[in-house]
Amino acid sequence: MKAAYHKYMLEFKRPSGTSRGIMTEKETWFIILEENGKKGIGECGLLRGLSADDRDDYEEKLKWVCENIHLGEKVLWESLLEFPSIQFGIEMAFLSLKSENPFLLFPSDFTNTLKSIEINGLVWMGEPAFMKEQIEEKLADGFKCIKLKIGAIDFQKELELLAFIRSHFSIEEIEIRVDANGAFALNEALDKLNQLNKFQLHSIEQPIKKGNIQAMADLCRITPFPAALDEELIGVFSFEEKEQLLQEIKPQYIILKPSFIGGFRGTKEWITLAEKYNVGWWITSALESNIGLNAIAQWTFLQNSKMPQGLGTGALYTNNFDCPLKVLKGQLWYDSAQNWDTKSFF
Repeated sequence: MKAAYHKYMLEFKRPSGTSRGIMTEKETWFIILEENGKKGIGECGLLRGLSADDRDDYEEKLKWVCENIHLGEKVLWESLLEFPSIQFGIEMAFLSLKSENPFLLFPSDFTNTLKSIEINGLVWMGEPAFMKEQIEEKLADGFKCIKLKIGAIDFQKELELLAFIRSHFSIEEIEIRVDANGAFALNEALDKLNQLNKFQLHSIEQPIKKGNIQAMADLCRITPFPAALDEELIGVFSFEEKEQLLQEIKPQYIILKPSFIGGFRGTKEWITLAEKYNVGWWITSALESNIGLNAIAQWTFLQNSKMPQGLGTGALYTNNFDCPLKVLKGQLWYDSAQNWDTKSFF
């Protein structure tokens, strides 16, 4: 078996904002396997400034993986505990190599175009007029669940945007999720949650910065509406550490990004623990290309979650890869009649 890797820069169609800043491009890495004339591809969805494996030795580790590919997927995965995005890329690449179609990793009613995955419509931070424009687009496109990034502009303006949605759509018509990306100060978080509560929100992701375990536990205990952990899960590697975190914070939900938490194996560990402690969960992409998004979507369908998932990021880039994933009326579909252009990768 041979293995190689290469970097690819994804270019945003328009700058996309979170409370951590504005993004114009996103770095990703691909691992290509070849054996007996067959090829497989995996994406290592690294996000600089956020991924646990945003380290100086990242490319060095990719090189080591390719040089030691003979060790096999399980041994490599176990030796890459502190490199969750490479764990994900390795899992994907080996599945791709073994599959008859390198992009059809988990055959199902989803990949046969018989069933879809409900997803949320993502609204990026920006000037109020830009956010309002996005909201109107998502509503017009038929989304029943909208997720707004908040915490970067004036809080009163954000409240006005939420009021705009609720003035037109009831809680039965539109579910609203908000994601603060850790933007709220510890001493003002509860007050802001109370102000947000009047808009009958589904949940808020990561209201305060990760690492404030006791403060987050206190918030989850008294929050007027459900709180979800997102960044808090990054860098929590062992099963024991994961269990301890859920026991200490007792969140209402956790958000699972396979590229950040050790691929499908790592995600399954979190799901097992969440169900043990009665914590809700859903799966979301981490701005991967359509290669990684395709794998995540296929796997997510098999988890049988009834909640809207965060998998609507495929149209963000100017130089993404054409793929069978299509968004229609707030649902992610897999068009089995659409073929991948394998020459783009192999």
